[in-house]
Amino acid sequence: TGKLDACQMQKMIFDGNYKKVIDATHPYALEATANIKKSCKLCNVLYYRVCREESDIVSGVCVNDHDELIAYLNSNDKVILSTLGSKELPLLKNVHNYSERVWIRVLEADKIAEYCESLGFSKERMIMGKGPFSVAQNICHIKMSNAKILLTKDSGLRGGYPEKVGATEECGIELVTLKRPVETGYTLEQIMEELL
Repeated sequence: TGKLDACQMQKMIFDGNYKKVIDATHPYALEATANIKKSCKLCNVLYYRVCREESDIVSGVCVNDHDELIAYLNSNDKVILSTLGSKELPLLKNVHNYSERVWIRVLEADKIAEYCESLGFSKERMIMGKGPFSVAQNICHIKMSNAKILLTKDSGLRGGYPEKVGATEECGIELVTLKRPVETGYTLEQIMEELL
């Protein structure tokens, strides 16, 4: 539980005398995955990456990386509702007039509001809650923010991506999706077979 660096992970693997490690972190948790891989290699244990199921259809505008995302958002002056999460807030500071244009939806967590405010995001433009959210909840948040762009990651079926697509279509606004980093690994079913 909690954030661990490579050394802490290595100690945990060694102390637990683990023989296999399954990395089921979020598809966008690149730092965590890199630390887990490094720790497994140093401890000489088997490493398995679980790849979360992607959405069948990615809708709207798709961008490949952070640079492309910021360039696209800065090509207009539309109000944005970001569902990228709190880890991407420093990135969103690169959006022109971000403190006026960007609304953020983040998980409720200890001191999250203070963190957001320290980066220049006001409480008035924060929506806190735990997803995945229904189409109706997404519509409510879009209307609350008066957003013309809903910004998201390809969170897949379990992460509420189809509901975001439905809400943007219903509201007639743009959906901008940050594509997943390319990765290799196994489906959950393949991992289960491997472990049996």
